[in-house]
Amino acid sequence: MRIRLTAMLILQLFSINVYSASEPLQQIKIAEPYIEMHTGPGSGYPVFHVMERGSLVEIIVKQADWFKIRNQKGQQGWVSFDEISRTLAANGDAVEFAEITQEDFAMRNWEWGVMGGEFGGAPVISPYAAYMFNEGLSAEISVSHIIGSVSSDILYKLGLVMQPFSEWKYSPFFQLGVGLIDVTATGVQPVDNVNQLVNISLGVRTHLTQKIILRLEYTEYVLFSATRNNQNNEEIKEWKAGFAVFF
Repeated sequence: MRIRLTAMLILQLFSINVYSASEPLQQIKIAEPYIEMHTGPGSGYPVFHVMERGSLVEIIVKQADWFKIRNQKGQQGWVSFDEISRTLAANGDAVEFAEITQEDFAMRNWEWGVMGGEFGGAPVISPYAAYMFNEGLSAEISVSHIIGSVSSDILYKLGLVMQPFSEWKYSPFFQLGVGLIDVTATGVQPVDNVNQLVNISLGVRTHLTQKIILRLEYTEYVLFSATRNNQNNEEIKEWKAGFAVFF
């Protein structure tokens, strides 16, 4: 539950586009018989006000497929992209709102997100950032918090990600990575130990809407934990899913 709530909060933070305070707010005129103002950015939020044709409103914030607007009475609420797209400019001309396409997803430069899942049987949450060199190759850095029953671990990872079919709706990717894991045991005798690791990952991304991505990933790690008394390195499996935004 904690992982899911944290992911939702981070995703909501990344998915908001705020219009600059130094620029005038875009003003539009309602062309439909009416549009409904919701208390939040989603159809599940209640409608608290209805504005009629000819009303003027200002766009304050865009979040995914929803716009926060303010009417001439100073009331603020949320309207869906579908309703906003049928409005007019203040002078009566048609207004076009650009939609993010699959091509925009394939040509992205940056990707930020958060994922949650299971690392060797323990819950894990992983914020990450990625920079795209081109459509098929990117560098990615992540920091994972692994919450075990007898330890609390931090995993730092740097990876090279190959996405050979970025134009596909469900686009597979492969990752090779290296990193460090800081293991802090919380038993009777606390132990702090840092080990190196390598990983290989397989996954899939899909462009959901606007700038939001859904990502699923399976990873196998080799943890270099061999000692004089134990010559075997540790192998750990990880499953994760999460959301990201791109720019």
